[in-house]
Amino acid sequence: MGGAIVGMRVDVGDIQNLLAYYQAFGFEALPISLHAIKNNKPAARAGARRADRKSLLEELRVDIGDCQRCKLAKYRTNLVFGAGNPDARLMFIGEAPGKEEDLQGLPFVGDAGRLLTRLIIKMGMKREDVYIANIIKCRPPMNRDPEEDETSTCRKFIDEQIQIIRPQVIVTLGRIALQVLLEMPNLRISSSRGHFFDYRGIPLMPTFHPAYLLRNPKDKILTWADAQKVMARISSLSAERTRS
Repeated sequence: MGGAIVGMRVDVGDIQNLLAYYQAFGFEALPISLHAIKNNKPAARAGARRADRKSLLEELRVDIGDCQRCKLAKYRTNLVFGAGNPDARLMFIGEAPGKEEDLQGLPFVGDAGRLLTRLIIKMGMKREDVYIANIIKCRPPMNRDPEEDETSTCRKFIDEQIQIIRPQVIVTLGRIALQVLLEMPNLRISSSRGHFFDYRGIPLMPTFHPAYLLRNPKDKILTWADAQKVMARISSLSAERTRS
């Protein structure tokens, strides 16, 4: 076995990601063809990964369908799945769609979304470079906080989105996204922001929700400090992958 793979360049991170993805769906073993690996050029594999992520996200959206799994279905105009680059290194996750998001079916397109876009640009990227989603896919009435039965019903979908995209870093926007993803209901943004947490092997940085920053603009400087730490972590992780 060892002699059969001499000279092959193996991307351990990609193998771990692939195994973790299939393990989440209950697979305990994968049939792997060494012949297929030997005859697959690195550039072709990279292109296939991007195409596969896009396809898997599309399949997940089809699986969600005209969701009636919780009581929020009767209030929504549009289900807000998520949007952005399936191959994103950075993923932003908020709590729930607002009025404009519900009307357009896209995440973060209202005033808070425009502030988020300005942050992304300040970080040296475009919205098309990142992926943006929410913990739940339907707008709660009057923009109230999502309730526990709603987040518990819907969170499997954001987990699957993260598993498909496998970003280098996640940024949670606001208290609820942080608490739900880490399953730590006592966490607070004021004490958690600025510190990396671990979400299933992915660094997670909590920061203020853009809607909060619209009401408290003085705290924008704190969010920018969080964003700088995120940029440094992405740069470090990218350098490590290049060296390997």
